[in-house]
Amino acid sequence: MLEPYNGIPAAELSGARWQKSGRSNSQGNCVEMAELPEGSIAVRNSRHPEGPALIYTRLEIEALILGAKDGDFDHLIN
Repeated sequence: MLEPYNGIPAAELSGARWQKSGRSNSQGNCVEMAELPEGSIAVRNSRHPEGPALIYTRLEIEALILGAKDGDFDHLIN
């Protein structure tokens, strides 16, 4: 397996088990995440599953999720 890097084709992340939100709609407008073997988190666009993946640390994903729970990004969907 290649060392993950930002922009790596998602298909090259062998063994990644992608998970999509239960809020995903039927048009495929969703972001998917996968925990990688070394502990980082990959993110991809579900409409382009072979396309590029962004790689984040667990702490970066934690900050994003907790910020979303706190409403920090609500203005982006209102």
